[in-house]
Amino acid sequence: MAPSPSGSRHKCRFSLPVVPGVFIALALVAGCSQTPQRPTHPPTSHSPSSPSRGWFALPSNDHAEEMVMYALGLLDTGYRFGGKNPEAGLDCSGMVSYIVEQVSGKKLPYNAAGIAERTRPITSGAMRPGDLVFFNTLGRSYSHMGIYMGNGKFIHAPNSRGKVRVDRLDNRYFADRFEGARTLLPEG
Repeated sequence: MAPSPSGSRHKCRFSLPVVPGVFIALALVAGCSQTPQRPTHPPTSHSPSSPSRGWFALPSNDHAEEMVMYALGLLDTGYRFGGKNPEAGLDCSGMVSYIVEQVSGKKLPYNAAGIAERTRPITSGAMRPGDLVFFNTLGRSYSHMGIYMGNGKFIHAPNSRGKVRVDRLDNRYFADRFEGARTLLPEG
């Protein structure tokens, strides 16, 4: 896979002492991802090389609905930038990665852009509970994500001022920033 335009596909980790205002500024600037390279084909068309992409897929279709149930159990969990478990707090991609691993035993990257690169694009009309929804909330692609629940709702870890919660895709803020949907279900 080609690296992202920024040259890195991974979150930066700092071991410097945390200065309260600086940490908040870094969190707002960094978001929960790096920008992945845009696919050269529309999300709904698959080139002959798509199967060789090795899209991430859950072992069972039942796992997608289990993801939604597991996510609901995390409602009101505190937000933490870079958070990968409920005890310490979760960010958007950390929540998704954590749930996928708990439900299926399989690991996803811990950033939204990395997850977008590894999962199969679908149209918004094909979304089913357990699919992933992506947003451009920081002026770059795939800077936020959540798990689609059905009925136009998704669950996500919004930001440092919030907790894991449910929002609607037609909410003006999210509708204006919607990037697309991807599935964890195998093709076919």
